Amino acid sequence: MDVVIPGPANRTAAATGEALGLAGPWRVATTDHRLTAVAGTVRALLAPHLGDRLLPPDTTGTTATTLELVLDAASSAPHRAPVGISPRGTAEPGDESYRITVDEHGVRCRSTTPEGVFRAATTALQTLAAATGPVPRGELTDAPHYAWRGLMVDPARGFLTPAELRRVVDLAALYKLNVLHLHLTDNEGWRLPLPAAAATGGPDAAARQYYIPDDYRALQAYAAERFVTVVPEIDLPGHCAALREAVPGLPAAPAPEGLKGRFPYVPPLDLADPDTRSLVASVLTEVCELTDGPFVHVGGDEAVGMTADSFALAVRELRALVRAAGKHPLAWQEASRAGMTANDIAQFWVDVPMMDLPDTQEELDRRPELLAAGYTPELVRALKRFFAPTDDDLARILDGGGRVLLSPQSHLYLDRRYAPDIVPPGQAEDAARLGFATYRPRGVRHTAAWDPAAYGIPEERIAGIAATVFGESIQGLDDLTTLLLPRLPSVAHTAWTGRAPDWDAHRDRVARHGRLWEDRGLSYLASTEIPWA
Repeated sequence: MDVVIPGPANRTAAATGEALGLAGPWRVATTDHRLTAVAGTVRALLAPHLGDRLLPPDTTGTTATTLELVLDAASSAPHRAPVGISPRGTAEPGDESYRITVDEHGVRCRSTTPEGVFRAATTALQTLAAATGPVPRGELTDAPHYAWRGLMVDPARGFLTPAELRRVVDLAALYKLNVLHLHLTDNEGWRLPLPAAAATGGPDAAARQYYIPDDYRALQAYAAERFVTVVPEIDLPGHCAALREAVPGLPAAPAPEGLKGRFPYVPPLDLADPDTRSLVASVLTEVCELTDGPFVHVGGDEAVGMTADSFALAVRELRALVRAAGKHPLAWQEASRAGMTANDIAQFWVDVPMMDLPDTQEELDRRPELLAAGYTPELVRALKRFFAPTDDDLARILDGGGRVLLSPQSHLYLDRRYAPDIVPPGQAEDAARLGFATYRPRGVRHTAAWDPAAYGIPEERIAGIAATVFGESIQGLDDLTTLLLPRLPSVAHTAWTGRAPDWDAHRDRVARHGRLWEDRGLSYLASTEIPWA
């Protein structure tokens, strides 16, 4: 099982015995009614890879290799409590540890919980999809390091249909991620019909550019079958142009002295205004009622053009509204400036050094991506001034007793363009089009080198890990997965194991996964850093 990502922690090879052939036919089997639904989900995930080699569930009298699912407290892997917050909101994260046994008859996946059995099954699935020969007999055990392992996608800017979101859920689950964070609102779009906001197209689901409640409920149910929790984001008080278009006349938040009119921006909402607060309350209450999981993200980032006092009031109101509706609020790191408590989680994404901005005209001249975007020394200085408070946000979170969800732009923003020198010629046009224009382009190895220990955060204060993909350049699922793959597996490895992968071993594993993605019809960047099999 040397093709699996994240790489399992412990493996023991059997001293003797015949290796497991992969030719099949295969059946997914369980004798435990508590795993019936899991078995059905595993079969659905296996189908693109095994095709006709996967027997229907009711097949009898046919000799087959078996992928067996077992709930077995006595023989599961030793359970260690993972670091961070359970995305399902339980006081203690569930047991995802598992044990896999391989012999000539098949693969047995064992755990104390259905979730752990499912994680084991994704390990087996990767092996069946990516291995190129017989699998040696033996046993492996594994368990996650971080409890929250997430992926954020951005249908507000780059709309994804419900069917496409289900395919994203499948991809996340295959790499043992357990949170899908949906950035549902922004200046460019409002993807829930609340309140009659930014909805375009007719009643036909293929034409709609928003999700009706039934879409959202169905996506959550689909994700739950794969042990993925959906976290919706309603990004306020800034990033609100779509809401302003839908509900004209909302007053602007008080602006800082001298800023009004100097730079183009959408005025943030004023949560001190009773009508605005009532509107936002209705939005958040309905989103909370529609959401099965315990968390709702309230945004709080880049609120350009409002005073510090107005911003702090807005964040406190947003948090209070979510709590009043029975959910736990989550926000971007800027929300720490409104105060933090032990009950608050802030998503850390940026500081000024991480922005990698030039200090001189000469340095700017060596950054073609910034020059092409119209950057000038004046604009760079203005950006550094605006983002200067981010240098202290992490300390604010920790000093206030809060938890940190790690999503640093430097490595985990997978909307970063690929470095041209690692792009194969046939994909140069797409690579030049995809990704946020002003980030320095990087290779796959750069993402894989990320170390969550680099920030000096005590482990007990880390809520989890989350990759993000904002959608400014995305025009559909193919664009999204080209940005995600082959970078996402390294983030998944680090989130599961707690450390960056060994690059040489990781790139060899990734090389086998191109076939897995092709089986699933997923586009990817065939980086020249990877020795594709």
